[in-house]
Amino acid sequence: MLKRGVKLMRVISGKYKGHPLKPVPNRLTRPTTDKVKEALFQMIGPYFDGGNCLDLFAGSGGLGIEALSRGMDKVVFVDLHPKAIQTIHNNLKFLDLKDAAEVYRTDAFRALKAAGKRGLSFQIIFLDPPYTKIAYEELLEEINTYQLLDTNGMIVCEHDASEQLPNFHSNFEKVKTEVYGGTTAITIYHQQSTQ
Repeated sequence: MLKRGVKLMRVISGKYKGHPLKPVPNRLTRPTTDKVKEALFQMIGPYFDGGNCLDLFAGSGGLGIEALSRGMDKVVFVDLHPKAIQTIHNNLKFLDLKDAAEVYRTDAFRALKAAGKRGLSFQIIFLDPPYTKIAYEELLEEINTYQLLDTNGMIVCEHDASEQLPNFHSNFEKVKTEVYGGTTAITIYHQQSTQ
């Protein structure tokens, strides 16, 4: 039985299509709606032939799990809230995806530094921080500093539609922005072309 106001979440497409996902049981997280999630993956996929993914403000893990369902090999999930971490573990266990995931309860900037020290790089990096709490420019700067994005990878930023992200920052170039429902925007960055 879902509490009033808590929306049912599910995997939209791929191997685990239709499987339900538990939301984080609080109001601290803002789950990506199915409509936005579907539009987002149409922009960046919609399916993948392997690769690594970073879900940095993971919440319930919905974006990273969707990426795994659509063909990613491995996802690193990061969130600071204990309830979010527990929810991610529950969702991964339910879908038997533990072997395809790493889950860390830590601050986003600490996680980026740790990934850099390990020499990790990602085909997709999802950035969906609490709106207006963290500057995307600072996150992009750190991703660039630690060289965390694969050459042909992309950074997917979910943000308030009223917030304009820069066309260029660090070594990244904005390639697309779409607004959904008048409130949510998705902005995608690639590595800047050196040509």
